[in-house]
Amino acid sequence: MAFAIGMTLILGTALAFVSESLKDKQRAEREFERKKFILSAALGTDQINEMIATSRDEVNDLYEKRVANLVVGADGTPIEGLSADDVIVAKEYKKLQRNSDEVMEVKSGQTLRLPVYTIASEDGEGIAYYVMPIYGFGLWDNIWGYLALQSDFNTVQGVIFDHKGETPGLGARITEQGLQERYQGKKLNNEAGELVSVNMQKGEGADYSDAPHKVNGMTGATITGNGVNAMVKDYAGLYSDYFNSLKKS
Repeated sequence: MAFAIGMTLILGTALAFVSESLKDKQRAEREFERKKFILSAALGTDQINEMIATSRDEVNDLYEKRVANLVVGADGTPIEGLSADDVIVAKEYKKLQRNSDEVMEVKSGQTLRLPVYTIASEDGEGIAYYVMPIYGFGLWDNIWGYLALQSDFNTVQGVIFDHKGETPGLGARITEQGLQERYQGKKLNNEAGELVSVNMQKGEGADYSDAPHKVNGMTGATITGNGVNAMVKDYAGLYSDYFNSLKKS
């Protein structure tokens, strides 16, 4: 009996140790993936993948050298004493709702926290890109990603999309590099300064190279595409007060 109790205690302790060790590794992997996505949105997937192939430490070093962060409220005002890394975007998303005009707004009584990541220029003289975490809903479940803007706060530098449960070969294609590259150079606002966003069209094959607000879609994945469109426009709108304040400064 004593032997059985002893073995149970030993095995229980060992399992708890292994479980905690795995949690640490999983946490580190999530942290690295976040850094990779932020840098890829701004600097390009190819560049970051090449660095990872050489050494993951290169990505960590680049991140430490060029990335800073802050958190702003729905009115665009920075929130002091809070790191963007501490904000869980999925939880913040639950504070939002669509109004009668189909515009995403903050629910009554809620305080929205919006993370912002800034990417310094290579020479360290100023900020080259601004990266926003974005979140939404696809066909089956949540979708999310990062939207990087150039310093005009209008031109899309790059995007990264990911998902939980979109259909393989259809909506899940939002993770493909080629699809994400369609957004590069597109514009969020029209010439009058009004938010139009970038809209993924139904189907593929058309030439939108001269259309600042359109990209090709995904054949057979219209609902996922609509979810991506809503996500990009929603967050472009939510961050607009912050970017407008920077334009005035």
